[in-house]
Amino acid sequence: MRLVTYGGACSLDGYIARADGSVDWLHFSPDVAAIMKDYWARIDTMLVGRKTWEVMAASFGGGRARPSKRKNATKAGRIQTYVFSRTLSDDPAPGVTLVRDDPGAFVTRLKSGPGKDICVMGGGELAGSLFAAGVIDEVGFNIQPVLLGGGIPAFVSAGRETPLELVECRQIDGGCVYVSYRTRTSR
Repeated sequence: MRLVTYGGACSLDGYIARADGSVDWLHFSPDVAAIMKDYWARIDTMLVGRKTWEVMAASFGGGRARPSKRKNATKAGRIQTYVFSRTLSDDPAPGVTLVRDDPGAFVTRLKSGPGKDICVMGGGELAGSLFAAGVIDEVGFNIQPVLLGGGIPAFVSAGRETPLELVECRQIDGGCVYVSYRTRTSR
């Protein structure tokens, strides 16, 4: 069965971006590049909510695939992307599929199908619904040494407790701490 992972980088007080979406406070290093390279090699599917998609689309020219010279970059055709939205009317871009179904039921079906692992990308609203459905298997964050005091939260209430088991915890460059957990309630 495919694993569903959620994570990224966050401030010590749990924000993935400032309220305006900026991430100028993130520290990138060779340690982070190595973690990302290993991670992106494990996945072939990315799940994003509408708000995250809009940020991604603005960054990549309205959602059109752009070639990248980065070895671990997402390339069209390699990563299947699903955007969850009740307000978008059409598939957001070539090779990107709009999903209006219940996220938990949709991801349950994806997990049982063929393929590599599945990445939940971006803010906590989609992740919250997937935690509520019990379909997230792993959580991993690069915790940055900064208190933002507000912004876009990494976690939105799932309405239930999710026990975690520590898989890895290590200090990385820049005073950051990388943590990885396995959910103990995943189905």
